[in-house]
Amino acid sequence: MSKKFEFKETEIYGLWVAERKPFEDERGSFSRMFCAEEFHEIGLNKPIVQINHSMTKIKGTVRGMHMQLPPHAEAKIVSCPKGSVFDVAVDLRRGSKTFLSWHGELLSPENKKMVIVPEGFAHGFQALTSDCEFIYFVTEPYTPTAERGINAQDKRIGINWPLEITCLSEKDKKNMFISDDYEGV
Repeated sequence: MSKKFEFKETEIYGLWVAERKPFEDERGSFSRMFCAEEFHEIGLNKPIVQINHSMTKIKGTVRGMHMQLPPHAEAKIVSCPKGSVFDVAVDLRRGSKTFLSWHGELLSPENKKMVIVPEGFAHGFQALTSDCEFIYFVTEPYTPTAERGINAQDKRIGINWPLEITCLSEKDKKNMFISDDYEGV
C-alpha cells in the first residue's frame, strides 16, 4: 500500500505535522483526510469519535487555546480546507521536557498540511484570511465540564501570532494565564 501521508515530528515530542499526498489528474485531485492504519504508526491509537467544522469570518480572529481534562482528554487532527490559518499547540503535559513550549504551523488547502495534536496540549488558531474553514477530527466527544483553556495572549507562553488579534470570544478572553505554580495536566 502506498502511503497517503508524509509525517514529520515537530520539536515537541508527540506533536506531528502530516502532509496529504493527493492523486492528481486532468479532473483535479483526490486526497485522504484520515487513515487509521497510517495514523496508528505515529501513536494515534484512539478512534475518531467526532468531526467538527468551524467557519471564521474575520481575518485576525483567534480561536483558542482549548483543551479537555482527563479522563476526557482528546487528541485532534486539524486542517484548513478553505482560507489559511496559523495553527498553534502548547505542551501542557506535566513533566514533559517541552512543558509550556508551543509550535505554530501554517495550514491551507494549498500546502495540504494537517497537525496531529496529542492529549495534554492546548490548541488554537488564528485566521490569516477572512472566511476560513477549519476541520477537527477528535478522539473524545465534547464534554463541557472537562473544558479548559489558557489565554492566547499569555506572555509566559509567548505565542507569536502573525497578525494583530482582531477578535477573541468573551469566553476565550477569560481563559487562565499560566501561574508560577502551574504543573500541567
